[in-house]
Amino acid sequence: MQNTIVKIRSNVQNDLLQSDTNLCIYIEKELKKLFADELLSDNSIFRRVDTTAIHKMALFMSGTIKRSCSIGIAGETASGKSTIALDIINTVQSFADKYNIKNAITRINTDDYYYDRSDMVKRAGSFAEFAKHYDLDVPEALELELMKKHIKALLDGDTVFLPEYDMSGTAIRRDNVKIAVPSKIVISEGLFTLTKKVVDAFDFKIYVDVSHNVQKERFYRRAEERHLGDSADEVYENASSKAKTYIHPTAMKADIILSGEADRTAYREFINKMISLVKEVIRK
Repeated sequence: MQNTIVKIRSNVQNDLLQSDTNLCIYIEKELKKLFADELLSDNSIFRRVDTTAIHKMALFMSGTIKRSCSIGIAGETASGKSTIALDIINTVQSFADKYNIKNAITRINTDDYYYDRSDMVKRAGSFAEFAKHYDLDVPEALELELMKKHIKALLDGDTVFLPEYDMSGTAIRRDNVKIAVPSKIVISEGLFTLTKKVVDAFDFKIYVDVSHNVQKERFYRRAEERHLGDSADEVYENASSKAKTYIHPTAMKADIILSGEADRTAYREFINKMISLVKEVIRK
């Protein structure tokens, strides 16, 4: 009798495993078609997509990997990474709201991990004077180890309290002020999101590529909005120089390279196509 029960359980487990395997194979096949069509389209949102990333997506979407997944997005200043991240978040959240899915996506803002340097700003007399002697365009300006710890905790199912950095020019960082709950997706974007201290916290590594001319035009438009005045040239030259050392090389670690110049509608349409595949999987 005991042997019969063990055999039945074993058969059920094998059937479930076979079912998960078949579902994963189906999802991967559909994803490959979806990505191939986009890559071959005019003005594709992709520059490059590694097949390993597609396989990993299928593992998560099929439930073969049952934990939450993490997405890291990097790129130099004015590449479009923040816009892309927000489009992903808003599109996923709209789907979650429609189907009453709780804790669908959590954002970790890399910029919130800049070290508090408010005392240095006060001694310098202004943020502009402080910035002349303190480089904000290097990974060492951020506590990336803490960011990695927070991401890992969320993936382990723990609630964490995040810091918040004041970008208005005080260089104040307040710790443990924003609650973040475990979600199905944890997403982060920033200049140094794929640098060595934090990169292995992410399941999917995305780099946003943009031409020099487009990036420069966007930067100066933003500098005008932020009233940088005569300091804009110095800020741009420093950011561009440091990007060559610290940001551009991280593209080699990315399994997906996005175009930072594609139309925003195209990003959202592609995400919605993936969501349609998710809905089909749910029905199965």
